[in-house]
Amino acid sequence: MTFLAVDQGTTSTRAVLVGEDGSARVIFSRDHAQSYPAPGQVEHDATELLAHVRTAFEAGAAAGAVAVGLANQGETCLGWDAQTGVPVGPAIVWQDDRTAAALARLGPEASALVRDRAGLPLDPYFSASKLALIAAIPEADRLRDAGRLRLGTTDAYFRDRLAGRFETDPTTASRTSLMRLDRLDWDPELCALFGVPIECLPAIRPSTGDLGQVGGLRLSASVVDQQAALFGHGCRRAGDAKITFGTGAFALALTDRLPADTGGVLPTVAWAEHDEPPAYALDGGVYAASAAVNWARGLGLFRDYAEIGRFDGLPAIARGLAFVPALAGLAAPHWDRRARGAWMGMDLASGPRDLMRALLEGVAFRAAEVVAEMDRAQPLGTRISVDGGMSANGYFLQFLADALGREVAVAGTPELTAVGAAALAAHGIGERIVTPPPARVIAPRPLASEWAEAFAAARDAVQRYGAARQAQSTSTSTSSAAADRVT
Repeated sequence: MTFLAVDQGTTSTRAVLVGEDGSARVIFSRDHAQSYPAPGQVEHDATELLAHVRTAFEAGAAAGAVAVGLANQGETCLGWDAQTGVPVGPAIVWQDDRTAAALARLGPEASALVRDRAGLPLDPYFSASKLALIAAIPEADRLRDAGRLRLGTTDAYFRDRLAGRFETDPTTASRTSLMRLDRLDWDPELCALFGVPIECLPAIRPSTGDLGQVGGLRLSASVVDQQAALFGHGCRRAGDAKITFGTGAFALALTDRLPADTGGVLPTVAWAEHDEPPAYALDGGVYAASAAVNWARGLGLFRDYAEIGRFDGLPAIARGLAFVPALAGLAAPHWDRRARGAWMGMDLASGPRDLMRALLEGVAFRAAEVVAEMDRAQPLGTRISVDGGMSANGYFLQFLADALGREVAVAGTPELTAVGAAALAAHGIGERIVTPPPARVIAPRPLASEWAEAFAAARDAVQRYGAARQAQSTSTSTSSAAADRVT
């Protein structure tokens, strides 16, 4: 018996066949275009994504899959015509921060309301402010008046157009800032706060079960990709945690309850299986992980990934060289979009390999900040599972274990998101998939406390610079406006 996982991610759509023993085989993979219309803006062509998802389902049907699990990007969202399926514009991607200024104007009372009910900070990462922007498009306004506007995350779009059911699941809805976390339903006050018409949102249904038919295949699971990866890692008990080092680095840890105070990490729904109470987790992200590595490669700092898997001598941080990977701002636990990436401590002897070594260490330090905050809200185990592109880098993995002060279990397959989505799909029809064992376990070595302190000082510096830069920009804008009034 084989199951299909359709992993619709930030850069590609993939179809993976997963057997009952956890073995995985990619049968379809297609990249999609990335659009950057302005600084801080990231968009996808939703019709292109839909075409790739449809092809992935077709590949699974031809390969004899018995059920499908769909994994989605999480916060990426769009609007479309309920009758024709035509989007009112491009999908706005989770990385997009164009709504930052609008969110800042909402103020502390709004921030407290969103944190209390949805568990999330006011950040453009989440879908609500993006959905409000889409709802304000003239074509969207026209469709709303006609009762034909649909708003949602990409999974709702795919399920509407392919299965004929306008639905989402609690894991995805928990990433919008519009769902009440303790009740798993849309909150009217939150929708009104952001300006999102509640009647245009999809129904929230369990993550597993009878979710419809797509081309003769049973859709029996639909979740956010990071939650699928958590399940694929075999995390089932409170304190089990994983980090996926993809475009960003995303940590999730299961909890034994819905915590009242999670500090700088976020409560979220891990999964909500049919006829079972929801499982909750803590979530924390680093916006740029592999994205930072690929950016540095584009700058010419290295050519082949094998070049940056091993280094001699002391770590870069021990020599006073630090990199803060805030290329799209700082996520958990700081939530500071003003910060930007920077190397600090360079001198005339600093070369490309030094800069790359500092970059890898910086991603590890940021991941360690997230995990430390999680551990305060929910005690974690002594081992954390990792997967994603950067888990192939030996130097990074050892430094990560050192920075975490925990064993790092490296995934035995690069397809744990797919394995998790397929395993949830199996659960949806009463079957089971075996979780693959880790390929290896890396023990931590002692890490000098002054190294972590040096990184923290560098991170604090980019935050202070970002705040000063914003203040200067605000002052310049105010002065320009005053000059215009005088003129």
